[in-house]
Amino acid sequence: MKYHLDLPVKSDDIKKLHVGDTIYISGYVFTARDEAHHMMLKTDKKDLSFNPSDMALYHCGPLMKKIRDNWQVVSAGPTTSSRMEIFEDKFIEKFAVNIIIGKGGMGERTQKALKTNSAVYTAYTGGAGALAADRVQSVPAVYWLNELGMPEAVWIFKVQDFGPLVVAMDSHENSIYYRD
Repeated sequence: MKYHLDLPVKSDDIKKLHVGDTIYISGYVFTARDEAHHMMLKTDKKDLSFNPSDMALYHCGPLMKKIRDNWQVVSAGPTTSSRMEIFEDKFIEKFAVNIIIGKGGMGERTQKALKTNSAVYTAYTGGAGALAADRVQSVPAVYWLNELGMPEAVWIFKVQDFGPLVVAMDSHENSIYYRD
């Protein structure tokens, strides 16, 4: 099935998604790689300047260009998600993120967290960073740029029809990466 979803997405809509479905999302996405995950997990939710639960999480270290006072995305391809496996379950639980975008899959801890928290892991094609950049309408904010550097900073993207994203791990414990 193919779905066009507006963020934030309700739990009931997430539960309708199954492995192999294709989704396109519109709304706000935030990027977070290893260091951003660590920083956010150490930070109290109420001290964040944005609400992760209203957005999709994108495992991405974008290439950005500043033009006057605005940021422009040059390339925003996915990074390897398995690096975040060691803490993704805690991240999903703490921030109630229900759509994760990445490449290469996640492990069993994340799979269990997806079920418990009604979330999905979606795969985006590696090497398609320019295509992803074309779907970003604006960059309303960046956090921890000075502390973490460009690829590790948390970037907020406003996206329109971002995808195609393939549901690779669903909230029903199904995965294209693991078979019984």
